[in-house]
Amino acid sequence: MNRREMLVGAGLLAGATFEAGGRYAAAEPARKLKFVVTGGHPGDPEYGCGGTIARLTALGHEVVLLYMNNGEWETKAPVRIAEATKACGILKARPVYANQINGHAIVDNDHYDAFQKIIEAENPDAVFNHWLIDDHPDHRAIGNLTYESWKRLKHKFAMYYYEVSDGEDTMNFTSPTHYVDITEVADTKRAACYAHASQSPDFFYALQDSVANFRGLESGYKKAEAYIRQIGNPYDIFPMAGLPTR
Repeated sequence: MNRREMLVGAGLLAGATFEAGGRYAAAEPARKLKFVVTGGHPGDPEYGCGGTIARLTALGHEVVLLYMNNGEWETKAPVRIAEATKACGILKARPVYANQINGHAIVDNDHYDAFQKIIEAENPDAVFNHWLIDDHPDHRAIGNLTYESWKRLKHKFAMYYYEVSDGEDTMNFTSPTHYVDITEVADTKRAACYAHASQSPDFFYALQDSVANFRGLESGYKKAEAYIRQIGNPYDIFPMAGLPTR
């Protein structure tokens, strides 16, 4: 019995077929899944994973965007929170905040404990996490907090890393294990990113869209988002969710 047959037998994978070249064909998911996407600030999950989020929620899965802080800096918190609420509405996701302060991330035992409680309460099937050597310290901080929760919870959920503006922020994201086709939902992703109107979306969306075009060239799609799986994951969430990947 191969791994796919084991998943089907367990009721976790419904009808996905494995094609040549390491690609799963689309499948109707056997059950609805829950995803948490962690981000240093409002906007980070949208820019890095917005297309994938749109596809997941269209399939009926639940997605939570877990922001490290409310994004307040030069722009006041109520504005940033309203923008995040609008973006989540576009993506049909739910915002949650870890209540740290923008630019002043803390990673210590108390914050490991507090963050683990948030993850446990959400009880996700999978988490999309910031790459651990992103340029921004808030990205690295929530990346480490998320990794520690995954480790403490005994690899209970699958975890994958995503990129934000590769080359400008995310560095050395060189060997993606999964590519998600976002061509048909690119307009939805763009709208979610532009919901963060105070954060120079003309510049940052163009930068991230160039990443999507590059990942599309790598994977054979027009536009794609790339992920790197965490070694030790209990399963591969993408075929379980009914998403074709390359």
